[in-house]
This record gives sequence, C-alpha cells and structure tokens, in this order.
Amino acid sequence: LSGTSVEDPVIMSKIRQNLREKHARHIADLRAYYDSEIHSLKQQLEASHKTSSSEDLKKINQNLADRCDQLDAALNEASARIKALENKNNMLEKQVADWRERFCAVSNTSKVLQERIEEMRTSNKDKDNTISRLKSRLQDLEEAFEKAYKLSDNKNTRLKEEKKMFQNLLGEYESLGKEHERVKDTLNTTENKLLDANTQISDLKRTISKLEAQLKQVEHENALKLRH
Repeated sequence: LSGTSVEDPVIMSKIRQNLREKHARHIADLRAYYDSEIHSLKQQLEASHKTSSSEDLKKINQNLADRCDQLDAALNEASARIKALENKNNMLEKQVADWRERFCAVSNTSKVLQERIEEMRTSNKDKDNTISRLKSRLQDLEEAFEKAYKLSDNKNTRLKEEKKMFQNLLGEYESLGKEHERVKDTLNTTENKLLDANTQISDLKRTISKLEAQLKQVEHENALKLRH
C-alpha cells in the first residue's frame, strides 16, 4: 500500500470490502468442494451397496464415514483459521487508524508551532531593529550631551532636562533589552517543542510502517491458507 492509499479512507474501505468478498468466495468454494466430495462418497456408497457383500459394505461405509469426519474437521479448521485471520486483520486495521489519527494530531501541532515560531521570529526581528535605532539615538544623545557639557557650564537647566531625557531613554532601552531576552527564551522553548514534535512524527511514521507490514503479512498468510 502506498502512503496516499493508506491515508485515503475510501481506498482502505474498498480494500477491506474486497478482502471480505474474497474470504466469502473462498469459504463458499471450500464448502462446495467438500459438499461435492461428500456427495461423491455417498454415490460411491450407494453403488457399492449394489455390488459388495455385507462385510465389504461395512468397511466401505466406515471408511466413508471416517473420510466425511476428516473433511468436516478440515472444513471447521479452515473456517476457524480464516476467522482468526480476519479478527487479526481487523485489529491491525484499528491500530493503523489509531496511529494515523495520532500522526495527524502531531502534524497539526507541529504546523501550529512552526507558524508561532515564524511569528516570533518576525516580532524578534522588529524588536532588534528598534533596539538598533535606540542604540543609535542613544549614541547621538551621548555625543550631544558631552558637547553641551563642554561648551556651556551655565546651561544647567538644559543639561538637567537632557540628562532626564537620557535616563528615560536608557530605561526604555533596558526594558526593550529585557523583553528581547524573554522573546529569545520563548523562541528557544518553542523550537525545542517543534523538535520534539518532529521526533514524535518520525516515531509514528515508523510505527505505522511496522503495522502496515504486519497487515500485509497477515493478508499474505490468509491468502496462503485460503489457497491451501
């Protein structure tokens, strides 16, 4: 089975229906074969009644009865084996469906995490650009502050205002730096979750492959038993 066929419930339903129909045909063929054997033996028994002695008839009758018992036992054994294989086949199909659902859930989670990582990367990039602009502005203010301090000792009021503005800008810069670190930590955590999700997806794929291999083996054994 290809990966696309396994994921298509319509194809899987058709495959299961074909298997059931094939099993039913094989069982019908087996019954028809054994019924034909029994009918042939009965005809031989009736013919032997006309031509054989009483002792010969008893032996033939016993042999035919033993043969009928053997055929009935073989038919019952084949039916039981086919039923067991069908039960095992159904169990493996349920396991494959369960693992497929888990695989889809993990895949969806992985997609959501990937989208969140992309959003956080974009946001982080914007904040990096903002921090760069603030650094440049801070450097300009520092240079202006130094020039103003050297050129004018009598402009204390202006210097105080510029110093206050400088402190405010410095606080804003530190706040953005902390926020930037928090965003980086969150991004690292999300990337780790994504890595775990991808690992789990790989494990689920291997498990599904094993279950599909077991399913193929059971179907192969079933076909061999039915041909036998």
